[in-house]
Amino acid sequence: MTDLIEEHLRERVARLSLEEKVRLLTGSSFWSIGAEPKAGLRRFVVSDGPVGVRGETWDDRDWSANGPSPTAVAATWDPELVERLGHAMGAEARRKGVDVILAPTVNLHRTPVGGRHFECYSEDPLLTGAIGAAWVRGVQGQGVGTCVKHFVANDQETERMGVDNVVDERTLRELYLAPFEQIEREARPWSYMAAYNKVNGTSMTESPLLGDVLKGEWGSDALVMSDWFATRSTAASANAALDLVMPGPDSPWGQALVEAVRGGEVDEAKIDEKLLRLLRLAARTGAVEGLEGREAEPVSEEQMDALLREAAAAGFVLVKNDDGVLPLRDVTSLAVIGPNAVRGRIAGGGSASVMPKHVVHPAEALVAALPEATVRTAPGARSTDRAGILEGSAAQLPDGSGNGLLVEFLDAESGVLGSEQRRIGQFVWMGDFAPGIPADRVATVRTTTRVTASRRGTHRFGASGVGHLTVALDGGIVADEEVRLREGADIVEGLMLPPQLLVERELAEGESVLLTTTFSAVADPVTGAHFWATLVNAEGPHGTDDEEIAAAVELARSSDAAVVVVGTTEEVESEGYDRETLGLPGRQDELVEAVIAANPNTVVVVNAGAPVLMPWLGKAKGVLLVWFPGQQMGAALADVLTGAVEPGGHLPTTWPAPGGTVQPENLPVDGTVRYDEGLKVGYKAYLERGIEPAVPFGHGLGYTTWSLSEPEAVADAVSVTVTNTGDRAGAHVVQAYVSRPDSAVERPAAWLAGFAKVRLGPGEARRVEIPIPPRAFEHWDAEAHAWAVEPGEFLVEIGPSVAERSRAGVVSR
Repeated sequence: MTDLIEEHLRERVARLSLEEKVRLLTGSSFWSIGAEPKAGLRRFVVSDGPVGVRGETWDDRDWSANGPSPTAVAATWDPELVERLGHAMGAEARRKGVDVILAPTVNLHRTPVGGRHFECYSEDPLLTGAIGAAWVRGVQGQGVGTCVKHFVANDQETERMGVDNVVDERTLRELYLAPFEQIEREARPWSYMAAYNKVNGTSMTESPLLGDVLKGEWGSDALVMSDWFATRSTAASANAALDLVMPGPDSPWGQALVEAVRGGEVDEAKIDEKLLRLLRLAARTGAVEGLEGREAEPVSEEQMDALLREAAAAGFVLVKNDDGVLPLRDVTSLAVIGPNAVRGRIAGGGSASVMPKHVVHPAEALVAALPEATVRTAPGARSTDRAGILEGSAAQLPDGSGNGLLVEFLDAESGVLGSEQRRIGQFVWMGDFAPGIPADRVATVRTTTRVTASRRGTHRFGASGVGHLTVALDGGIVADEEVRLREGADIVEGLMLPPQLLVERELAEGESVLLTTTFSAVADPVTGAHFWATLVNAEGPHGTDDEEIAAAVELARSSDAAVVVVGTTEEVESEGYDRETLGLPGRQDELVEAVIAANPNTVVVVNAGAPVLMPWLGKAKGVLLVWFPGQQMGAALADVLTGAVEPGGHLPTTWPAPGGTVQPENLPVDGTVRYDEGLKVGYKAYLERGIEPAVPFGHGLGYTTWSLSEPEAVADAVSVTVTNTGDRAGAHVVQAYVSRPDSAVERPAAWLAGFAKVRLGPGEARRVEIPIPPRAFEHWDAEAHAWAVEPGEFLVEIGPSVAERSRAGVVSR
C-alpha cells in the first residue's frame, strides 16, 4: 500500500474511541467483522477454506465449488496451475460474498498419522512454500484476501487445543517456519492465523514469534487473527502481535481489553496498530469506503468444472503401470469394484469441507467414458459401520412435492418458528438459523422425509448429533436418547463425525417409510458454544463382507479388466483427531488381493488424502493414487484411466511400506510433544535410516518416457536437457536436491532445493534451468540466532524422485 493510503487509514483509526477500536478487534459473528461507519468500514466476511469457499452458511442450497485437497494440489508440482486454482477460488469467494479465504494450510506432514494431513501440502518445506505462494498469488490477484495458517507447528490433531510442541530453534526455522517465510517473501499474504497449540511453552496467540519473526524480521504488514476460540487471555495476547480474535461477539478481549488499556497493562498504541492492520486488510479487499479493491474476474460454472477436472488429473500419481495395463485398451467389459467405486470420497472432514452443487463419481464417469463397454459395479467390502448421509435424491418431501427433506425449527413448546427444504441430510448452524428465526428461541430442529426402498431387505435409519436425538418411523418414536461425544473428543468430531442413533426396519422393494428426526444441541464443554450439527442417516441392505467380496471376485473374473477403488473414511481422515493406523479400514486389502488373483488386469485406485499401507503393491499391475480429488473426481479418473489425459502427479510426501513406517511421536506426554527427530522428517528420515518406502517422495509415472542428460550445476541453478522419448505428449517433474557430504554441521542426507514441471510433445527436447535459492545452502546457527553458510562444496543432484538422484555437479560456497 502507498504511504498516502497508510496515512489515510491511520487517520480513520484516530476517529474512533478506545471502545470502538476494541469492538472491531473481535469478530461480530462466527464469520464476520462488524461495520464501523466512522471509519468507513463495511461488514466484511471470512470463510473456510482450502478446497472451496463455504461462505457464512453450511447449507447445500448455498453450494460451493469443491476442488482437490491440498495434498492433491501439491502432487501437481505445478505452481502455474495452482495459481490458476487460486484465481478461480478468488472468483468463487466474490460469488459467495467472502472477502478473506481462511487458507492455505501450510503446516508440514510431520507424521503420516496426522488427521489433517490431507489439508496440508507436503512433508517438504520448499514444495509447501512454492505451492502455497502460488495459491496466495492467485487468490489475492482477484482482490480477495488469504489467511495462511496455522502459525506455527500445528502438525497434529491430538490435544491440538493446548499441546505444547517443543521444537529446537534450528528445526523450527529450517522446517516449520520455512513455508511461512517463503510465502511471505514470494506472495505477501494479507493475513495469517495463529494456531491453537503452544510452541516451547507459549500459546501461539501469545507467542513472540508473531511479532519478532513474522512482523519484525520478515516485515509482514499482514493482520494476524486467532484460530477459532484459540485466544485464552486478555493482556498477554493483546501485548503479543495478535490483531483479531475470532469468532465473536464474545471473546477474552472486549470490555476486558478496554479495562486492560485503561489500567496500563496494554498500550493503546498497540490497539491502534492492530486496528490499522485490520483496516489495511479490509481496504485491500474493497471493504473500506473510498478505497476501491481489485474487481474479481468471474469464473463460470463450466470454467470451474473444467479447471477442477484438469487439476484433479494433474495430481493423480501413477505408482505402477506394469505391462502397460493403463490406459485401458480394447475393454468390452469392465468391473468397477470397491466401497468408493459408486460413491468416491471427494474431500476430508472438518472445517475444510464444503457442499458442492454436483459431484461426478467413478462408476458413472466410466460408464459415460466407455459407451461401447459393459461397466458393472460391486462394493466388495464395507469400509465403515456408520450409516451414510441421506440425500434428497433418495428421499421425498413429506407432502410428495419433490425430492428432499423438510426442516422445521421448534421453540421450547414445540411451536414451529419456521421451516425450509433441503437437498441433503447434513446440517450445521453456527450462530444463525434461517432468516427471520431468532437463534435464542430455537430449542429443537425437526427433519421429515419419506424414504422408499429400492430393494428388499434390512434398512437402517437414524440421526447423528451431540445432544438429544429422537428417531420416528411412520409417526412412532423408535429411538430417544441423549448422545454425548467420547471423553476428550475435539469439538470438530461433534460437527463432522457425531455419534449415531440408528434403528433397523425390514422393507420390501418399493415400500416407503416416513422418517422423522429431532435434535437439540448441548453446550460444548470447552468453548461453551452450542454447535447445532446433525445428520439424517439412511442405509440400504447389503450382504456380509464375505458375500460381497465373493460377488466382486466373480464380477472381476468375468470382465476384461477391473478397477478397484478403495480408500479411507470420515473416521480415519478428518480435522479433530489423528489416525490410529495407516491401514485401509475394513477388509479392503483382502478385497484387493482377491480381485487381483481373479483378474491380473486390475488397476487399484487409492482414494485417500494421506498415505495408506499397500501390502498388495507388489502384486498389482496398476496403482493410481487419486487423493481427495474434489467434485470432478469421476470425470478426472475416467480421463486418466482411458488415456484421454496423462496422470500428472508426483508424490508430495513419502508413502511407507508395511513394517517400515517412520512415525515421529504425536501422542502428548503430560501435554507435551517433543520434536526430537529434528530435521529428519519425511524422506529425510527414510534416507537417514536407510529404510526403503513403498513409494518415495517425488515419484510419479506417466504414459510416456523421459530421459535427462547433460546436467550442469552453477552457483545459483542447475540445468539439464529433458527429452520426451515416448510416443505421446506428457509432463515431467525434474527435481534438484542438495547435500553436503562430510559436513561439520549435522544435516539431512539430501534436501529438495528446486524443481521444474516440463511439458513436451513426443520426441521433443528442451534445456531446462532450475533456480536454486541461496537458502538451499544455508543452515540456522542457533548460537548466533542467524542464517549461516558452511564454506565448502555442496553436491547438486537431479532426478524424477528423491530415490533416483544423479550427480549434476558441485557448487562451492
